[in-house]
Amino acid sequence: MLSDAQRSTLAATLPAVQDALADITQRFYRGMFTAHPELHDDLFNRTHQKSGEQPQALAGSIAAFARLQLEPDARRQRFILDRIAHKHASLGVTRDQYTVVHEHLFAAIVEVLGDAVTPPVADAWDQLYWDMADLLIASEADLYARAGVTPGQVWHDALVTERAQISPDTIALTLTDPEPNTSLPGFRPGQYISVQVPLADGAHQIRQYSLTGTPDSPRWQFSVKLAGEVSAYLHEQVFEGDLLHVSMPFGDLVLPDDDLPLTLASAGIGCTPVIGLLTAMAARGDERPVTVLHADRSRDRQPHRGQLAALVESLPQGRLYQWYEKASSHVLSDAVRTGQMALDDVAIDPRTHVMLCGPTGFLSSMRDEFLARDIAAERIHYETFGPELLRSGAR
Repeated sequence: MLSDAQRSTLAATLPAVQDALADITQRFYRGMFTAHPELHDDLFNRTHQKSGEQPQALAGSIAAFARLQLEPDARRQRFILDRIAHKHASLGVTRDQYTVVHEHLFAAIVEVLGDAVTPPVADAWDQLYWDMADLLIASEADLYARAGVTPGQVWHDALVTERAQISPDTIALTLTDPEPNTSLPGFRPGQYISVQVPLADGAHQIRQYSLTGTPDSPRWQFSVKLAGEVSAYLHEQVFEGDLLHVSMPFGDLVLPDDDLPLTLASAGIGCTPVIGLLTAMAARGDERPVTVLHADRSRDRQPHRGQLAALVESLPQGRLYQWYEKASSHVLSDAVRTGQMALDDVAIDPRTHVMLCGPTGFLSSMRDEFLARDIAAERIHYETFGPELLRSGAR
Protein backbone atom coordinates (compact mmCIF):
# COMPACT_ATOMS: atom_id res chain seq x y z
CA MET A 1 0.00 0.00 0.00
CA LEU A 2 1.25 3.48 -0.84
CA SER A 3 2.82 5.40 2.03
CA ASP A 4 2.14 9.11 2.51
CA ALA A 5 5.58 9.89 1.05
CA GLN A 6 4.92 7.69 -1.99
CA ARG A 7 1.51 9.29 -2.45
CA SER A 8 3.12 12.76 -2.44
CA THR A 9 5.68 11.63 -5.00
CA LEU A 10 2.91 10.16 -7.12
CA ALA A 11 0.97 13.43 -7.02
CA ALA A 12 4.05 15.42 -8.02
CA THR A 13 4.99 13.18 -10.92
CA LEU A 14 1.56 12.12 -12.24
CA PRO A 15 1.26 15.01 -14.75
CA ALA A 16 4.65 14.21 -16.31
CA VAL A 17 4.02 10.47 -16.40
CA GLN A 18 0.51 10.96 -17.78
CA ASP A 19 1.82 13.20 -20.56
CA ALA A 20 4.36 10.52 -21.48
CA LEU A 21 2.08 7.48 -21.10
CA ALA A 22 1.35 7.15 -24.81
CA ASP A 23 5.07 6.89 -25.56
CA ILE A 24 5.68 4.68 -22.51
CA THR A 25 3.02 2.15 -23.44
CA GLN A 26 4.13 1.97 -27.07
CA ARG A 27 7.69 1.22 -25.96
CA PHE A 28 6.44 -1.19 -23.31
CA TYR A 29 4.54 -3.33 -25.80
CA ARG A 30 7.40 -3.22 -28.29
CA GLY A 31 9.89 -4.41 -25.65
CA MET A 32 7.59 -7.07 -24.21
CA PHE A 33 6.63 -8.52 -27.58
CA THR A 34 10.30 -8.63 -28.66
CA ALA A 35 11.12 -10.65 -25.54
CA HIS A 36 7.88 -12.67 -25.58
CA PRO A 37 6.53 -12.90 -29.16
CA GLU A 38 4.08 -15.60 -28.06
CA LEU A 39 2.15 -12.98 -26.08
CA HIS A 40 1.61 -10.91 -29.24
CA ASP A 41 0.42 -13.90 -31.26
CA ASP A 42 -1.47 -15.94 -28.67
CA LEU A 43 -2.80 -13.60 -25.96
CA PHE A 44 -3.04 -9.93 -26.90
CA ASN A 45 -5.39 -8.61 -29.59
CA ARG A 46 -2.92 -7.75 -32.32
CA THR A 47 -5.52 -5.80 -34.29
CA HIS A 48 -5.81 -3.37 -31.36
CA GLN A 49 -2.02 -3.33 -31.07
CA LYS A 50 -1.70 -2.31 -34.71
CA SER A 51 -4.35 0.40 -34.43
CA GLY A 52 -2.87 1.76 -31.19
CA GLU A 53 -6.10 1.16 -29.25
CA GLN A 54 -4.60 -1.34 -26.79
CA PRO A 55 -1.70 0.94 -25.71
CA GLN A 56 -4.24 3.74 -25.22
CA ALA A 57 -6.36 1.43 -23.05
CA LEU A 58 -3.39 0.48 -20.87
CA ALA A 59 -2.38 4.12 -20.49
CA GLY A 60 -5.94 5.02 -19.51
CA SER A 61 -6.08 2.25 -16.91
CA ILE A 62 -2.79 3.24 -15.29
CA ALA A 63 -3.66 6.94 -15.22
CA ALA A 64 -7.15 6.28 -13.85
CA PHE A 65 -5.87 4.01 -11.10
CA ALA A 66 -3.15 6.51 -10.16
CA ARG A 67 -5.67 9.35 -9.88
CA LEU A 68 -7.84 7.19 -7.64
CA GLN A 69 -5.01 6.84 -5.16
CA LEU A 70 -4.95 10.62 -4.82
CA GLU A 71 -8.72 11.14 -4.84
CA PRO A 72 -10.14 7.86 -3.51
CA ASP A 73 -13.38 6.63 -5.08
CA ALA A 74 -14.13 3.04 -4.08
CA ARG A 75 -16.94 2.62 -6.62
CA ARG A 76 -14.83 3.85 -9.51
CA GLN A 77 -11.86 1.70 -8.46
CA ARG A 78 -14.08 -1.36 -8.21
CA PHE A 79 -15.44 -0.63 -11.69
CA ILE A 80 -11.98 -0.50 -13.26
CA LEU A 81 -10.70 -3.58 -11.46
CA ASP A 82 -13.82 -5.71 -12.01
CA ARG A 83 -13.88 -5.02 -15.73
CA ILE A 84 -10.17 -5.79 -16.17
CA ALA A 85 -10.31 -8.87 -13.90
CA HIS A 86 -13.16 -10.46 -15.85
CA LYS A 87 -11.35 -9.85 -19.15
CA HIS A 88 -8.10 -11.24 -17.74
CA ALA A 89 -9.88 -14.31 -16.37
CA SER A 90 -11.46 -14.99 -19.78
CA LEU A 91 -7.92 -15.00 -21.22
CA GLY A 92 -6.46 -17.22 -18.50
CA VAL A 93 -4.07 -14.57 -17.17
CA THR A 94 -1.91 -15.77 -14.26
CA ARG A 95 0.22 -14.14 -11.55
CA ASP A 96 3.54 -14.73 -13.33
CA GLN A 97 2.44 -12.62 -16.28
CA TYR A 98 2.22 -9.57 -14.02
CA THR A 99 5.95 -9.93 -13.36
CA VAL A 100 6.63 -9.92 -17.11
CA VAL A 101 4.49 -6.79 -17.57
CA HIS A 102 6.22 -5.09 -14.62
CA GLU A 103 9.69 -5.72 -16.07
CA HIS A 104 8.95 -4.24 -19.47
CA LEU A 105 6.66 -1.44 -18.29
CA PHE A 106 9.27 -0.04 -15.94
CA ALA A 107 12.01 -0.41 -18.52
CA ALA A 108 9.85 1.74 -20.81
CA ILE A 109 9.24 4.34 -18.06
CA VAL A 110 12.99 4.69 -17.47
CA GLU A 111 13.66 4.83 -21.20
CA VAL A 112 11.17 7.65 -21.74
CA LEU A 113 11.62 9.72 -18.57
CA GLY A 114 15.35 9.13 -18.07
CA ASP A 115 16.93 10.97 -15.12
CA ALA A 116 13.51 12.10 -13.87
CA VAL A 117 13.04 8.56 -12.56
CA THR A 118 14.86 9.04 -9.27
CA PRO A 119 14.84 6.25 -6.65
CA PRO A 120 11.84 7.80 -4.80
CA VAL A 121 9.92 8.19 -8.07
CA ALA A 122 10.68 4.62 -9.13
CA ASP A 123 9.68 3.38 -5.66
CA ALA A 124 6.31 5.21 -5.72
CA TRP A 125 5.32 4.00 -9.20
CA ASP A 126 6.55 0.51 -8.46
CA GLN A 127 4.32 0.41 -5.38
CA LEU A 128 1.37 1.75 -7.41
CA TYR A 129 1.83 -0.99 -9.99
CA TRP A 130 1.91 -3.78 -7.42
CA ASP A 131 -1.05 -2.32 -5.52
CA MET A 132 -3.07 -2.54 -8.73
CA ALA A 133 -1.63 -5.93 -9.70
CA ASP A 134 -2.28 -7.47 -6.27
CA LEU A 135 -5.91 -6.34 -6.33
CA LEU A 136 -6.37 -7.78 -9.82
CA ILE A 137 -4.64 -11.05 -8.94
CA ALA A 138 -6.93 -11.45 -5.93
CA SER A 139 -10.04 -10.66 -8.00
CA GLU A 140 -8.99 -13.07 -10.73
CA ALA A 141 -8.27 -15.81 -8.17
CA ASP A 142 -11.82 -15.36 -6.88
CA LEU A 143 -13.24 -15.57 -10.41
CA TYR A 144 -11.27 -18.75 -11.11
CA ALA A 145 -12.48 -20.27 -7.83
CA ARG A 146 -16.10 -19.43 -8.65
CA ALA A 147 -15.65 -21.03 -12.06
CA GLY A 148 -14.29 -24.15 -10.37
CA VAL A 149 -10.89 -24.04 -12.11
CA THR A 150 -7.29 -23.48 -11.07
CA PRO A 151 -5.88 -20.03 -12.02
CA GLY A 152 -5.48 -19.75 -15.77
CA GLN A 153 -7.03 -23.13 -16.57
CA VAL A 154 -10.14 -21.73 -18.25
CA TRP A 155 -9.74 -23.31 -21.68
CA HIS A 156 -11.45 -26.39 -23.08
CA ASP A 157 -12.88 -27.64 -26.37
CA ALA A 158 -16.56 -27.41 -27.28
CA LEU A 159 -18.38 -29.04 -30.19
CA VAL A 160 -20.19 -26.95 -32.81
CA THR A 161 -23.62 -28.55 -33.29
CA GLU A 162 -25.46 -25.81 -35.20
CA ARG A 163 -24.54 -22.93 -37.48
CA ALA A 164 -27.08 -20.40 -38.74
CA GLN A 165 -26.87 -17.29 -40.92
CA ILE A 166 -28.78 -14.60 -39.03
CA SER A 167 -27.88 -11.61 -41.23
CA PRO A 168 -25.79 -11.16 -44.40
CA ASP A 169 -22.59 -10.76 -42.36
CA THR A 170 -23.44 -12.50 -39.06
CA ILE A 171 -23.55 -16.18 -38.11
CA ALA A 172 -24.80 -17.84 -34.93
CA LEU A 173 -22.99 -20.89 -33.50
CA THR A 174 -24.32 -23.39 -30.98
CA LEU A 175 -21.86 -25.35 -28.85
CA THR A 176 -22.18 -28.45 -26.68
CA ASP A 177 -19.76 -30.42 -24.55
CA PRO A 178 -18.01 -33.02 -26.74
CA GLU A 179 -18.47 -35.65 -24.02
CA PRO A 180 -21.83 -37.48 -24.23
CA ASN A 181 -24.37 -36.67 -21.51
CA THR A 182 -22.26 -33.75 -20.28
CA SER A 183 -23.47 -30.15 -20.15
CA LEU A 184 -21.42 -27.02 -20.66
CA PRO A 185 -21.09 -24.88 -17.49
CA GLY A 186 -23.87 -22.45 -16.62
CA PHE A 187 -23.47 -18.70 -16.91
CA ARG A 188 -25.10 -15.46 -15.84
CA PRO A 189 -27.17 -13.62 -18.47
CA GLY A 190 -24.98 -11.01 -20.15
CA GLN A 191 -21.70 -12.90 -19.75
CA TYR A 192 -19.31 -13.83 -22.56
CA ILE A 193 -16.77 -16.48 -23.50
CA SER A 194 -13.39 -16.12 -25.17
CA VAL A 195 -12.77 -18.06 -28.38
CA GLN A 196 -9.23 -18.85 -29.53
CA VAL A 197 -8.59 -19.78 -33.18
CA PRO A 198 -5.49 -20.85 -35.12
CA LEU A 199 -4.60 -18.50 -37.98
CA ALA A 200 -2.64 -19.15 -41.17
CA ASP A 201 0.55 -17.51 -39.86
CA GLY A 202 0.67 -19.77 -36.78
CA ALA A 203 -0.80 -17.27 -34.33
CA HIS A 204 -3.66 -18.19 -31.99
CA GLN A 205 -5.78 -15.10 -31.58
CA ILE A 206 -8.57 -14.61 -29.03
CA ARG A 207 -11.83 -12.66 -29.14
CA GLN A 208 -14.81 -12.46 -26.78
CA TYR A 209 -18.44 -13.21 -27.71
CA SER A 210 -21.56 -12.73 -25.59
CA LEU A 211 -23.71 -15.77 -24.85
CA THR A 212 -27.25 -15.36 -26.16
CA GLY A 213 -29.02 -18.50 -24.94
CA THR A 214 -30.66 -19.38 -21.63
CA PRO A 215 -28.30 -19.73 -18.65
CA ASP A 216 -29.57 -23.16 -17.57
CA SER A 217 -29.28 -24.71 -21.05
CA PRO A 218 -26.66 -27.45 -21.60
CA ARG A 219 -25.65 -25.55 -24.75
CA TRP A 220 -23.94 -22.24 -25.44
CA GLN A 221 -24.95 -19.92 -28.28
CA PHE A 222 -23.14 -16.85 -29.61
CA SER A 223 -23.11 -14.73 -32.75
CA VAL A 224 -20.18 -13.55 -34.85
CA LYS A 225 -20.21 -10.53 -37.14
CA LEU A 226 -17.66 -10.59 -39.97
CA ALA A 227 -15.17 -7.92 -38.86
CA GLY A 228 -11.52 -9.00 -38.50
CA GLU A 229 -9.23 -11.99 -38.73
CA VAL A 230 -10.81 -14.09 -35.95
CA SER A 231 -14.37 -13.57 -37.16
CA ALA A 232 -13.21 -14.33 -40.73
CA TYR A 233 -11.84 -17.66 -39.52
CA LEU A 234 -15.09 -18.49 -37.74
CA HIS A 235 -17.14 -17.55 -40.82
CA GLU A 236 -14.96 -19.41 -43.31
CA GLN A 237 -13.61 -22.39 -41.36
CA VAL A 238 -16.03 -23.40 -38.59
CA PHE A 239 -19.03 -25.64 -39.24
CA GLU A 240 -21.12 -28.32 -37.55
CA GLY A 241 -18.97 -31.10 -36.11
CA ASP A 242 -15.90 -28.89 -35.57
CA LEU A 243 -14.28 -28.24 -32.19
CA LEU A 244 -13.69 -24.72 -30.86
CA HIS A 245 -11.21 -23.79 -28.11
CA VAL A 246 -13.22 -21.67 -25.67
CA SER A 247 -12.97 -20.26 -22.15
CA MET A 248 -15.31 -20.48 -19.20
CA PRO A 249 -17.94 -17.68 -19.11
CA PHE A 250 -17.00 -14.38 -17.51
CA GLY A 251 -18.21 -10.77 -17.56
CA ASP A 252 -19.89 -8.39 -15.12
CA LEU A 253 -22.61 -6.86 -17.33
CA VAL A 254 -25.33 -8.87 -15.58
CA LEU A 255 -28.84 -8.09 -14.40
CA PRO A 256 -28.89 -5.83 -11.31
CA ASP A 257 -30.09 -7.41 -8.07
CA ASP A 258 -33.20 -5.26 -7.76
CA ASP A 259 -36.46 -4.63 -9.62
CA LEU A 260 -35.77 -1.08 -10.80
CA PRO A 261 -36.54 -0.20 -14.43
CA LEU A 262 -34.00 -1.21 -17.07
CA THR A 263 -32.84 0.59 -20.20
CA LEU A 264 -30.82 -1.55 -22.62
CA ALA A 265 -29.09 0.41 -25.40
CA SER A 266 -27.03 -1.29 -28.11
CA ALA A 267 -25.55 -0.75 -31.55
CA GLY A 268 -24.79 -3.32 -34.24
CA ILE A 269 -23.57 -6.68 -32.93
CA GLY A 270 -23.66 -5.09 -29.46
CA CYS A 271 -27.20 -6.44 -29.42
CA THR A 272 -25.89 -9.87 -28.32
CA PRO A 273 -25.49 -9.10 -24.59
CA VAL A 274 -28.98 -7.54 -24.76
CA ILE A 275 -30.36 -10.74 -26.33
CA GLY A 276 -28.82 -12.73 -23.47
CA LEU A 277 -30.34 -10.46 -20.83
CA LEU A 278 -33.77 -10.37 -22.48
CA THR A 279 -33.82 -14.14 -22.97
CA ALA A 280 -33.36 -14.67 -19.24
CA MET A 281 -35.95 -12.02 -18.36
CA ALA A 282 -38.52 -13.50 -20.75
CA ALA A 283 -37.94 -17.01 -19.37
CA ARG A 284 -38.76 -15.90 -15.85
CA GLY A 285 -41.59 -13.53 -16.77
CA ASP A 286 -39.82 -10.42 -15.51
CA GLU A 287 -42.37 -7.65 -14.94
CA ARG A 288 -40.13 -4.63 -14.44
CA PRO A 289 -40.31 -1.80 -17.04
CA VAL A 290 -37.74 -2.45 -19.79
CA THR A 291 -36.87 0.03 -22.52
CA VAL A 292 -34.73 -1.40 -25.34
CA LEU A 293 -32.93 0.97 -27.72
CA HIS A 294 -31.00 -0.34 -30.72
CA ALA A 295 -29.13 1.33 -33.58
CA ASP A 296 -28.01 -0.39 -36.80
CA ARG A 297 -27.05 0.36 -40.37
CA SER A 298 -30.18 -1.09 -41.96
CA ARG A 299 -32.99 -3.52 -41.22
CA ASP A 300 -31.73 -6.10 -43.75
CA ARG A 301 -28.29 -6.27 -42.10
CA GLN A 302 -29.47 -6.20 -38.49
CA PRO A 303 -28.53 -9.37 -36.57
CA HIS A 304 -31.22 -10.90 -34.34
CA ARG A 305 -33.81 -8.37 -35.58
CA GLY A 306 -36.82 -10.67 -35.24
CA GLN A 307 -35.59 -12.27 -32.01
CA LEU A 308 -35.03 -8.88 -30.39
CA ALA A 309 -38.56 -7.72 -31.26
CA ALA A 310 -40.12 -11.01 -30.07
CA LEU A 311 -38.30 -10.92 -26.74
CA VAL A 312 -39.33 -7.33 -26.02
CA GLU A 313 -42.91 -8.15 -27.04
CA SER A 314 -42.95 -11.04 -24.55
CA LEU A 315 -42.18 -8.76 -21.60
CA PRO A 316 -45.22 -7.22 -19.86
CA GLN A 317 -43.63 -3.77 -19.75
CA GLY A 318 -41.22 -3.97 -22.68
CA ARG A 319 -40.74 -1.12 -25.18
CA LEU A 320 -38.51 -1.18 -28.27
CA TYR A 321 -37.11 1.79 -30.22
CA GLN A 322 -34.79 1.30 -33.20
CA TRP A 323 -32.69 3.65 -35.32
CA TYR A 324 -31.27 2.93 -38.78
CA GLU A 325 -28.81 4.85 -40.91
CA LYS A 326 -31.19 4.19 -43.78
CA ALA A 327 -34.73 2.80 -43.84
CA SER A 328 -37.69 2.96 -46.20
CA SER A 329 -40.25 5.60 -45.28
CA HIS A 330 -43.08 3.05 -45.08
CA VAL A 331 -41.51 1.35 -42.03
CA LEU A 332 -40.84 4.55 -40.10
CA SER A 333 -42.85 5.18 -36.95
CA ASP A 334 -42.41 6.40 -33.40
CA ALA A 335 -40.60 3.11 -32.69
CA VAL A 336 -38.59 2.92 -35.96
CA ARG A 337 -36.48 5.95 -36.83
CA THR A 338 -33.60 7.05 -39.04
CA GLY A 339 -30.32 8.65 -38.03
CA GLN A 340 -28.21 8.29 -34.92
CA MET A 341 -29.71 7.09 -31.65
CA ALA A 342 -30.99 10.02 -29.60
CA LEU A 343 -33.00 10.30 -26.39
CA ASP A 344 -34.76 13.57 -27.22
CA ASP A 345 -38.34 12.22 -27.09
CA VAL A 346 -37.80 8.86 -25.37
CA ALA A 347 -39.23 8.66 -21.85
CA ILE A 348 -36.46 7.56 -19.46
CA ASP A 349 -37.26 6.78 -15.82
CA PRO A 350 -34.62 8.58 -13.67
CA ARG A 351 -34.36 5.48 -11.47
CA THR A 352 -33.42 3.22 -14.38
CA HIS A 353 -30.35 1.04 -14.66
CA VAL A 354 -28.76 1.71 -18.06
CA MET A 355 -26.84 -1.07 -19.79
CA LEU A 356 -24.86 -0.01 -22.88
CA CYS A 357 -23.45 -2.49 -25.41
CA GLY A 358 -21.55 -1.55 -28.55
CA PRO A 359 -18.49 0.21 -30.00
CA THR A 360 -16.51 2.57 -27.77
CA GLY A 361 -17.68 5.72 -29.59
CA PHE A 362 -21.32 4.70 -29.19
CA LEU A 363 -20.80 3.97 -25.48
CA SER A 364 -19.17 7.33 -24.87
CA SER A 365 -21.79 9.41 -26.67
CA MET A 366 -24.75 7.55 -25.18
CA ARG A 367 -23.30 7.70 -21.69
CA ASP A 368 -23.17 11.48 -22.06
CA GLU A 369 -26.81 11.52 -23.19
CA PHE A 370 -27.96 9.49 -20.20
CA LEU A 371 -25.97 11.66 -17.79
CA ALA A 372 -27.64 14.68 -19.37
CA ARG A 373 -30.98 13.04 -18.55
CA ASP A 374 -29.92 12.97 -14.87
CA ILE A 375 -29.24 9.23 -14.71
CA ALA A 376 -26.75 8.64 -11.86
CA ALA A 377 -23.30 7.57 -13.11
CA GLU A 378 -23.31 4.51 -10.85
CA ARG A 379 -26.40 3.17 -12.67
CA ILE A 380 -24.79 3.37 -16.12
CA HIS A 381 -23.16 0.02 -16.94
CA TYR A 382 -21.55 -1.04 -20.21
CA GLU A 383 -20.02 -3.87 -22.19
CA THR A 384 -17.43 -3.53 -24.92
CA PHE A 385 -14.89 -5.95 -26.34
CA GLY A 386 -12.64 -3.15 -27.50
CA PRO A 387 -10.45 -0.92 -25.32
CA GLU A 388 -12.20 0.14 -22.15
CA LEU A 389 -14.16 3.36 -21.65
CA LEU A 390 -12.20 4.83 -18.74
CA ARG A 391 -13.55 8.35 -18.58
CA SER A 392 -14.24 9.84 -15.20
CA GLY A 393 -17.48 8.60 -13.71
CA ALA A 394 -18.23 5.85 -16.21
CA ARG A 395 -19.71 2.62 -14.93
